Amino acid sequence: METKQLITFKKAAETLNFTQTAKILNFAQSSVTAQIKALEKELDTPLFERLGKRLYLTESGRQFKIYADKMLVLTEEARMVASGLEEPAGTLVIGAQESQCTYRLPPILKEFKDQFPNVKLIFKPAHSDEMAKEKLLEGNLDVAFIMDTLKPGDALTIESLTEDKMKLVVAPEHPLLNKSEIFPKDLEQETLLLTETGCSYRTYLENTLRESEIYPTNKFEFVSIEAIKQCVIAGLGIAILPEMAVEKDIKKGLMEEIKWRQPASPFFTQIAWHKDKLMTIPLQSFIELTRKTLKDTHSK
Repeated sequence: METKQLITFKKAAETLNFTQTAKILNFAQSSVTAQIKALEKELDTPLFERLGKRLYLTESGRQFKIYADKMLVLTEEARMVASGLEEPAGTLVIGAQESQCTYRLPPILKEFKDQFPNVKLIFKPAHSDEMAKEKLLEGNLDVAFIMDTLKPGDALTIESLTEDKMKLVVAPEHPLLNKSEIFPKDLEQETLLLTETGCSYRTYLENTLRESEIYPTNKFEFVSIEAIKQCVIAGLGIAILPEMAVEKDIKKGLMEEIKWRQPASPFFTQIAWHKDKLMTIPLQSFIELTRKTLKDTHSK
């Protein structure tokens, strides 16, 4: 089992496309195919299967990827030690939603880069909590930030960092601001500005309305929280968003929170990683720094 084969397998498992893998690694496609076949022969099990025109990892392939990632990390660490390099290097792949990237992570990333200048950080968008968990289980992320109620992690280690408050917000001139209390039925004829399906706080709002047999028909779905905020400010509808994303806009008078009295399950910013993930020095340090920054900041 050669390092070159492991690198090729890892990239093919991420792209699920041998042609794209060959281009990325600057190999002939026949070389990629030969390396994968040699690996499958050595392991005595298929790692990929083709269904129609699409390529998929087999269950053996999904399990082997976890170990391939570990072997490649250990190989790089061994190379660094043997060559006398003391400064940790490598890559961390982080998944996070837009709200975390914009409002929570910048100070953490700055301090981490000061500590580990040779570690490359790669961000992959996770527009929903379910997407982030799926990518962690597939081995496509080293660590992810999710915002959700507290749930067991199964194959994932999920650690709560800080509680997040949700705000139901509207433009300053919205008629609902005249009501002393808002109930689900008051939203039946309103336009809802929603994040993507799978987002925990969108799910909470829709479930709350469904429990009251309220089914608003006017809905717009956005990938970007910033786009939702601008639509709220323009008076185009109502949105439920994390307090960290709207607190400055509320203070500036650009939008206002309506008096939503529905009891909500508390939401938390959480950090998650696969339980079988090899804990390298950069990954351990990133998790520790995140704990220190968010828990210390929000406990004051």
